[in-house]
Amino acid sequence: MIHGPSLGIGAGIASIVIIVIFLGFQGSQPELTIEPAPEIQESGSSKITMNTFLANGSPILGNPNAPVTLVEFGDYQCHFCNVFFHSTEDQILENYVKTGKVRMIFKDYNIIGPDSVTASHGAHCADDQELFWEYHDILYSNWTGENNGWASSENLVKFAQEVGLDLDEWSECMNTQKHAQIILTSNEDAKSLELTGTPAFFVIGPDGKTTRIFGAQPFEVFENIFETELGKTK
Repeated sequence: MIHGPSLGIGAGIASIVIIVIFLGFQGSQPELTIEPAPEIQESGSSKITMNTFLANGSPILGNPNAPVTLVEFGDYQCHFCNVFFHSTEDQILENYVKTGKVRMIFKDYNIIGPDSVTASHGAHCADDQELFWEYHDILYSNWTGENNGWASSENLVKFAQEVGLDLDEWSECMNTQKHAQIILTSNEDAKSLELTGTPAFFVIGPDGKTTRIFGAQPFEVFENIFETELGKTK
């Protein structure tokens, strides 16, 4: 478990908050845990397929044909998600994503509060204008805590302006909650994978082997797993 203040509330928030009119538009980190992900199940009540990892998320960042995939389940209000963004993500991007070795996908797991879901909507509406990752980055760059108002409706509009979005189109998307189902399904994917906190990562190798990493681990942890998986392509 990674995110103490978030635990126990994730199950209800995603299904309840998703129906809110979103914009009125009117601790210490635990020890490293690396383990195999749940096996892909072809049948059953909680079926896990490759789509559980890859669908209902962000556009791919990096080479779509990269041999290794990194999937992050995160909450924009999550403290340790923000730690990962500032301390580790840039090194992953420079060394693996920009070099075509790893592709990255972000998926929503909204477990902190209503602003988490609203922020997710902002990012997906930005995706309609091909600016998902720019909006994702500006959200984490402006993080100041949990449930303290930094992801308010007013601020989300300001962020949209700063990344150069067409505000009329973006606001219409927000008003209609266009991407509510994607966000809700992403949360359901996280729960089917039995995630209890954020951030949580899955590294999928060229052979389909999936390794789960909990928490804002240092770059070296990701590097070791990436190199192991990349070694299978040689």
